[in-house]
Amino acid sequence: MLDFKELTKLMGELEEEQTMDLLKEFVATNPSEEEALQAVGACQAGMSIVGDLFEKGDYFVGDLIFAGELLTEAINVLKPALGGSGSANVGTILLGTVHGDLHDIGKNIFKSMSEAAGFEVVDIGIDVEVDTFVKKAAEVKPQIIGMSGVLTLAIDSMKETIDALKAAGVNAKCIIGGNPVTKEACEFVGADAFTTNAAEGVKICQGWV
Repeated sequence: MLDFKELTKLMGELEEEQTMDLLKEFVATNPSEEEALQAVGACQAGMSIVGDLFEKGDYFVGDLIFAGELLTEAINVLKPALGGSGSANVGTILLGTVHGDLHDIGKNIFKSMSEAAGFEVVDIGIDVEVDTFVKKAAEVKPQIIGMSGVLTLAIDSMKETIDALKAAGVNAKCIIGGNPVTKEACEFVGADAFTTNAAEGVKICQGWV
């Protein structure tokens, strides 16, 4: 059985080779979807360590970028065990980090897990302007629009974006995610749901389609 604490520690230390070896061995044991989700949780806990070390000045921007890539790689290894792989497209999610915010680790976790669950994800990147969200929504006609943000100012950006989408008549469910997101923030910005956990966010989206 996979040692989840060891996995978290290796992710936090950005030990790519050891992390991948551990995950490949784990997937070879045909774990249940629940166990695979626990492994994703352990990887996310490792990302929290990376974030803490970055804030303390022990890690740098390059380490954050590498951590994001490592996490995407980890989730790709886990995808077969997460279920939904190879299934028909269940819906389209338009995804981006709102303007003024450059964080993408949380967004990338959500993207990988949504794709594993059978969604087509159109990722428009970070620091996405309001009109870019509106134009892209009109173009791809997603069932769901996901907005991510880590900074407190992201809440105002989310509100501006959702107001503009509604004004443009975009008919899609909106989910917001990130550290500053709360029930109150969700009501303030006018989103349909919020989450601070990627796996939970995917479940909410599955409930909508």
